[in-house]
Amino acid sequence: MKPEQFDAWARTELDAVESALSAWVPAEAPAGLGEAMRYGVLDGGKRLRPLLVLAAAQAVQGAREAALRAACAVELIHAYSLVHDDMPCMDNDVLRRGKPTVHVRFGEAQAMLAGDAMQALAFEVLTPAQGVDPALQARLCSLLARAAGHAGMAGGQAIDLASVGKPLAEQALRDMHHRKTGALLQCSVLMGAACGATDARAWAALAQFGDALGLAFQVVDDILDVTQASETLGKTAGKDQDANKPTYVTVLGLDAARRHAHDLRDHALAALRGSGLADTSALAILADKVVERDN
Repeated sequence: MKPEQFDAWARTELDAVESALSAWVPAEAPAGLGEAMRYGVLDGGKRLRPLLVLAAAQAVQGAREAALRAACAVELIHAYSLVHDDMPCMDNDVLRRGKPTVHVRFGEAQAMLAGDAMQALAFEVLTPAQGVDPALQARLCSLLARAAGHAGMAGGQAIDLASVGKPLAEQALRDMHHRKTGALLQCSVLMGAACGATDARAWAALAQFGDALGLAFQVVDDILDVTQASETLGKTAGKDQDANKPTYVTVLGLDAARRHAHDLRDHALAALRGSGLADTSALAILADKVVERDN
C-alpha cells in the first residue's frame, strides 16, 4: 500500500468507524446521558486505535464485522479514559479535542457517568447477538479488559498520579507508560489480529510492534506537550510540565527523547518485517505517522 492509497483507505475506514459509533452511542440514554456520551466520543480525535485495529485485521485477512466492532470498542474505552482523566480529581483539564472537556460542558457527575457508560458500551459492542463468533467475542473482551484495567491503562494512570513531583528513572517511566498508554495501543493491534488467523510468529511480532508503537506514541506526546501550542494540540499544552509530572522530556531531555521515539519506531517496523505476514504496509505507515505527527 502506497501513501496515497493509505490516505484513501484511512478515510474510508474512519468514515465507517464514525458511522458505527454514531449508530451505537445512544442519543436516547436517560437524563441527558446520551448527549454527554456522544459529545465525548464523536466528531473528534485522531482515531489511531481504531485504525490500528483495522490495519491489523487487514494484515491477517480478519472478519470485517468483528474488526469494526473491535475498532469502535477500543475507541470507546479510550474516550471514556479521556473523560475521566480530564476531571478535576485527575488531571483537571478544560480542553480536549479542541473543545471544552465533558465535565466543563455537562458537569462532573454527568461526565463521570458518561465515562462509566462508555466503558460498559465497549463490551456491549463486542458481544452482539449474532455476526461475531462467541469464542472471538470472548477473546476480544479478554484482550480489551486486560489492557484497560489494573494491569494496563488504569494501573498506569494510578502510577502517573502517584508520581507527581517525584523523580522517576527511565525504566520506571517506561513501565508507567507501557501501562497507561502503550497497553491500549498494543491491544488495538492484537484485537485486529485476533479477528483473523495468526500463527505464533505473527502474533508475537504484532505484539512487539504494538508495544514499541505504544511507547513511541507517548514519547512523541511528551515532546509535543512542550513544543506545540494548545491550538495545534487540541488540548492544553505544557500541562504535564506545569503539574510537575515526570515525562520523557524531563527524564531524557528533548533531543534524546526525539531520538528515542525514532528508535522505537525502528523497533516497531523491524517487528513487522519479521512477522511473516504478506502485507503490513498500513501498520507501517501508521507507525511513521505516530512519530512524525504534530498533534
